[in-house]
Amino acid sequence: MDPLPIHTIICLVCWSFWLFPFCASSGSRLLPDKPLSAGSTITSNGGTFALGFFSLPNSGTKQYYVGIWYKNIPEDNIVWVANRAMPIADPSSATLAFTNGSDIALSGTNGQLLWTTNISATRNSSSEATGGEATLENNGNFILRSSQGNILWQSFDYPTDTLLPGMNLRVTHKTHALQRLISWRNSQDPFPGNFSYGADPNEFLVRYVWKGSKPYWRSAVWNNYLVVGQYIKSIKSTFYLTMQTIDDEVYISFGLPVPSVSSVVLVKMDSSGKIKTRVWNSNMSKWTDLGSEPNQDCNKFGYCGPFGYCDNTQPIVACKCLDGFEPNNKQDWTAHRFSQGCHRTESLRCGQEDGFLNMPTMKVPNQFLHVKNRSLDECIAECTSNCSCTAYAYTNMSTNAINGDGIRCLLWIGDLIDTEKLHAQGENLYIRINGLKDKKRKSTVLKITLPIASSLLITICVCLVWICNLGGKQRNKKIWKNLMSGTSSTSVELHDGNLKYPFISFKEIVLATNNFSNSNMLGHGGFGNVYKGTLEDGTEIAVKRLSKGSGQGVLEFTNEVILIAKLQHKNLVRLLGFCIHGDEKLLIYEYLPKKSLDAMLFDATLKQLLDWPIRFEIIKGVARGLLYLHQDSRLKIIHRDLKASNILLDAEMSPKISDFGMARIFGGNQQQENTNRVVGTYGYMSPEYALKGVFSVKSDVYSFGVLLLEIVSGSKISSVHLKADFSSIIAYAWSLWKDGDTKDFVDSSIVGSCSFNETIRCIHIGLLCVQDSPNARPLVSSIMSFLENGDILLPPPKEPMYFAENNYGADGEAENTVNSANTMSITALKGR
Repeated sequence: MDPLPIHTIICLVCWSFWLFPFCASSGSRLLPDKPLSAGSTITSNGGTFALGFFSLPNSGTKQYYVGIWYKNIPEDNIVWVANRAMPIADPSSATLAFTNGSDIALSGTNGQLLWTTNISATRNSSSEATGGEATLENNGNFILRSSQGNILWQSFDYPTDTLLPGMNLRVTHKTHALQRLISWRNSQDPFPGNFSYGADPNEFLVRYVWKGSKPYWRSAVWNNYLVVGQYIKSIKSTFYLTMQTIDDEVYISFGLPVPSVSSVVLVKMDSSGKIKTRVWNSNMSKWTDLGSEPNQDCNKFGYCGPFGYCDNTQPIVACKCLDGFEPNNKQDWTAHRFSQGCHRTESLRCGQEDGFLNMPTMKVPNQFLHVKNRSLDECIAECTSNCSCTAYAYTNMSTNAINGDGIRCLLWIGDLIDTEKLHAQGENLYIRINGLKDKKRKSTVLKITLPIASSLLITICVCLVWICNLGGKQRNKKIWKNLMSGTSSTSVELHDGNLKYPFISFKEIVLATNNFSNSNMLGHGGFGNVYKGTLEDGTEIAVKRLSKGSGQGVLEFTNEVILIAKLQHKNLVRLLGFCIHGDEKLLIYEYLPKKSLDAMLFDATLKQLLDWPIRFEIIKGVARGLLYLHQDSRLKIIHRDLKASNILLDAEMSPKISDFGMARIFGGNQQQENTNRVVGTYGYMSPEYALKGVFSVKSDVYSFGVLLLEIVSGSKISSVHLKADFSSIIAYAWSLWKDGDTKDFVDSSIVGSCSFNETIRCIHIGLLCVQDSPNARPLVSSIMSFLENGDILLPPPKEPMYFAENNYGADGEAENTVNSANTMSITALKGR
């Protein structure tokens, strides 16, 4: 046998002196009557691991810990520490022992409790309250069992900074907490450091390294399996991270696919935040690092800025702009400052000019929308149909489905952040760019014409023919654009690269709403419930939790996020953030203490607080907000669901329009649009929208007219306590107007505080708004003039005929008798 190398002998001698006071072995078990003290260790049956007291030789302080280490490896061998935040000052009186119950506890000087398994409180069975034993397994797992052999606790469930083969790291939190690796403070201090590693609680397909609470590095999105390192020469195997579901929780596991490989291998997080895959090289008596993440600045989270990516395929790794983009600040990029990122060279038009450019072997960007159960064509259609969708990626993971979802469609809305070009194991990222089809066509023309350009004369002829043809195509293209102008229901202004869509974690929302407690519920609507919550900083919020069976899908949800994030007006509700977590879709708004208008207006007691001056200001405030949507904002917005429950009141009773899930954007000079999916609330919808699917700004005017009549009368559109001859307050208002008895329409609770001239004028305006013909209804700009200037002469309204076709049952529920070829998604109103 060859003699050991001299550096190995030195390491072993030093290691022996370091652990010399604690080398006496006491087998592989800790028993209730045999505590472990500083002077003995527990060793696994195979001799691979030891558990006991240790100190760090170069720490400069005499502090001791209880942990698990590789027994025959002399350096960087500690894989688990019990009391990492509570070191032992004097090991002579410290013990690791069973308590009176089933716990194991580490006690220091004067019996000070430094660490415990802390499971007694959750164990009710008297048979498991005492007895049992704890065993150090040969895989490094320290397991506490009851006297019946049931596992009560194990160190693998409480990792420190190391992931061993066979360990599972929990990445969802349905019934248990998430698990993370947490770095040491430094190489000589196991105190929890600044860096941690694990899954995002809102999307388990991605793993992060956090520096404090901020992302420091992000893994690729899960794609069947992830290779984490290539093995050294002799075995030529590969290490994998795999994902599996155990007891309805999702875990990632680290290990070797070949069971016969018995080399010492682990994943460790160092104090600088790097995740390293390590193999012990017994021939050289040292660790071999097979790679680390992040391995350089370019790989750090978001280092290359929006629409930039880190190119790892070149000898010199550097940031680049995605295809179709260029740096926002070229001087900064030359100076290797990339945080400002890139912008499009050509703006998107959301038309036939847009296409998707494939970038292969990519680590796809952060903050994606995970759309489940979609085929490839359906995934493409999801992105194509939404002008806010900037990219998509698709993978069929049916061979390794997690939680029953073998199809993975990812969509991106807005900026693309933290993207990388990889050597391998990446995936196709399809980026939306403008003019792609023209570029492909020109490329094809060049491939055909260049080879046959054998002479100057032929080249000139070919070029002349090509130019003529191109001119014709451009003219045809211009004619086509003119024909298509005004038909788009979206706007390219959605693609504002500087806009940030605020994201709030699902965990924060659960804590803020007391796990969506019924006592926190503010109300409910067609798409789900609304809850009050309080964030950790004391900010009060209102959380709209969309029900899983609601009609609002990913597109409607992202539509609402994008719209509200762009719109800023004192009479529009303010969006604070959003969250997508599995099937959960949540919107976080500012909390308005007076809740919704309908909660006060249609309550016999609360309506007393709404005197006429307050109601008149509410009417004008809603009109101002609607005017902003239709005319004064950068985007022309049609709300499509304006009603009392979607008007929120702040502490001063100022109104704010909310719920933009059904809103649509009009571009250019567009005046109206048709839809095959009619959505809204019955009674508030204009006749042309309910019957034909045609909507415009005048559709919102109709809804405003209904709302105005409700505010004046204090009655809901479908109220059954009105005179039996009238199907709704519109019909009742018209009858009183025609007979000159309009004062009888005014809510009795405000008669003493109102100006009858103002209330009668408001009824008049309301009847103008609910006329059958959209052209007969006034614009919101005219409505504002009517409300603020009582001297303006109003035209006479025409009798509304539409609601004569609707009947109300005995219970007051609206019965839809309208025949329409459109698909309808309508909320029925019930009388109060």
